[in-house]
Amino acid sequence: MLTANQLHIDGRHHTLLPPTTVEAQRAQVLLIQADGQERRTALSLALTGRMKPSTGTVVLGHDPSMATLRKRSAIVDSPEVNAPENHLSVRSLVSEDLALVPLKFRDRTRPTAWLVKRGFRDILEKWVEEVEPNRLLHLQLELALANQFVDLLVVDSPDRHTADTNAWLPLLERTAAGKIGLVPDANANAGTLPRTLIVIAVVGRLPDGWTGPATVAGAATVAGAAAEVVEPLDHAGDGTADAPERGATAPGTRDAPDTEPPEAEPAKTAEAPVGESTEIPLTDASETPEPPATAEAGGHSPGSRHARPPEAPGPNESPDTAGAGGAGVGVGGESAGSRPALPPVPAAEEARKVTGVAPVDAGEVPTTEGKEKQ
Repeated sequence: MLTANQLHIDGRHHTLLPPTTVEAQRAQVLLIQADGQERRTALSLALTGRMKPSTGTVVLGHDPSMATLRKRSAIVDSPEVNAPENHLSVRSLVSEDLALVPLKFRDRTRPTAWLVKRGFRDILEKWVEEVEPNRLLHLQLELALANQFVDLLVVDSPDRHTADTNAWLPLLERTAAGKIGLVPDANANAGTLPRTLIVIAVVGRLPDGWTGPATVAGAATVAGAAAEVVEPLDHAGDGTADAPERGATAPGTRDAPDTEPPEAEPAKTAEAPVGESTEIPLTDASETPEPPATAEAGGHSPGSRHARPPEAPGPNESPDTAGAGGAGVGVGGESAGSRPALPPVPAAEEARKVTGVAPVDAGEVPTTEGKEKQ
C-alpha cells in the first residue's frame, strides 16, 4: 500500500501542489485529478520519490526511505521527463529504456527480440509519432515492468492523448491485476506468477461513470466514488457568513433604517430669512455715550454738522485772528477736520455795518492804512 500524508510542494512563484493525502492499494487503479500539467507532473514525481516535497510524507509499504520508494516505483509517460520523443523509432526507444534497467536479463541488449516476444512486431519499424496512443502506452508499461523490482506505477496525464477513456483506462486495470508483463521465459516450463501492482493515474478530468478509487489534488481519498465533492466552508457557526448583496435584505429581518452616524455638519451662521431686512438695528440715542465736548465757548466740535458763523472781529483784530467765535477757522471759513462751511450769514453784514470794516477776501492781509484813514 502507498500512503501519502499531507503532500505539499512549493514552487518558485506559486504552490505546485496543495496538501494532498492519498492511499493506494495493490491490484487497484487510483485516479487523481489535478489541474494543470505542472501540478500533475509534480504530483507524479513526488509519489515516485523523484521530487522532494516541501512538507508531508510518502511511504510505500512499511519503509519510509525515499531511496526504497525510487527503487520500487516507476513514472510512465511524463511530459518533459520521460515521455517518448517523436523523432525516435520504436526500436531506438526500446533499446534506450532496456539499457536503464538495473537487472541483467537475456533480451536486455536485443530490443528486436524483446519486441517480438511481447507482441509488438506490427510497430517494430515505425516511428514513435506513428504509433497509436493506446499501443504506445502499452509499450511503455511493458518497458517499466522490465524492472522486476517495480511495485508502483504512476502514469502522468494519460488522458492528454485522447478523450476516449477506453484507450487507456482498461489497460491500466489490466496492469494493476498483473495481466501485463507475463511473458514466459523461453527455457522455463511454466509462466511467471501474476504480478499485482499499485497503479496511479494523474489525470486532468475524472472519467464519467468511474466507480473506482478517486481523489482530487488537495483533498482526501474517496473510495468507491468518482470524485470528491468539495463543499464551501460553513461559516454559520463562527459568525463569518457571507454578507448579502448590497441593497438586499437578509431573510427573516425587517427593513431597518440606516444606522450610520450622520456626518458632522459645519457650524451654521445666523442667516436672515429670505425677504426680510438684514440691516443692523439702530441703538437708542440715550444709550450711546456722547463724545466729550472739545469746542471752545461759542464754537462746535470739528465733527459737528453745522458750524456757527464766526463773530465779527474787533476794531483791532483781523478776520484771520478772530477770537472765540473763529477759533480753528481758516481762510474760506472752514474749520479743521470739518465739512465745508455754509455760505456767509447776515451776521457778517451786521458786523461790517457796526465796525465799518469791509470783509477781507481770501488771501488778502488787512493793512493799518485803512484804519488810519477811517
